[in-house]
Amino acid sequence: MLRWFRDRRRHKALAQPFPPEWNAILEDLPTYRRLPPEDRNELRGHVQVLLDEKQFEGCGGIEITDEIRVTVAAHAAILLLHRKTDYYPQLASILIYPEAYGAPGERHVGEYLVEEGIEVREGESWYRGSMVLSWKDVRRGVADIDDGENVVFHEFAHQLDDESGTGDGTPLLSSRDEWRRWVGVCEREYEALVDADERGRKTLIDPYGAENPSEFFAVVTECFFERPRKLKARHRELYDVFSEYYRQDPGSWTAGE
Repeated sequence: MLRWFRDRRRHKALAQPFPPEWNAILEDLPTYRRLPPEDRNELRGHVQVLLDEKQFEGCGGIEITDEIRVTVAAHAAILLLHRKTDYYPQLASILIYPEAYGAPGERHVGEYLVEEGIEVREGESWYRGSMVLSWKDVRRGVADIDDGENVVFHEFAHQLDDESGTGDGTPLLSSRDEWRRWVGVCEREYEALVDADERGRKTLIDPYGAENPSEFFAVVTECFFERPRKLKARHRELYDVFSEYYRQDPGSWTAGE
């Protein structure tokens, strides 16, 4: 019964005309302009559903505008294109700060000591309920679409990862064969990134991905959508398993990088 009401509400949202002011916001987004026309059509529908279902809340004095809502929803929607999946079912609200914010955190000092303090963050995704984003960093990531950094892609990738129930860098996959390919490639690439980070080597993939497999999935998602040609050239098997999962080939989009 709950699914019936959910599907009925989504059908109603999709039946509404797409507001011209939302379309103007989309046309200003560089990533949206790179998409093929059929993907733009699909994305607009996803945006309508996401904005109908997700609550945006301003923090630190920021006022929520259509620009904020549509920009975030559009980049979240890119991760859903071509896939039979839900609309981030564990996510109810998106908290927006004007810029990077402080949050309690811990870091290991030596082998057995943990130091508590305040960390400055651009965003974070919680397992159930909420996500937090810095609007200043959202705008920076949206403006430079070739640097491999996009906090919206990163945090929504964590939401996809968490749908498996473990948040371990392996999202829900469609078959056992796909799972085997994913684990084989991603474990090898993750270990290579950890080794490169420990040796101080420069890498295409953000070294923050060496923190743990979950962060690896999130930063490779950023690289996959923002630097696809370089990822494909340097990490072909990794590009291929992400292409299979996301059902997309961003390396074929309008030239960038």
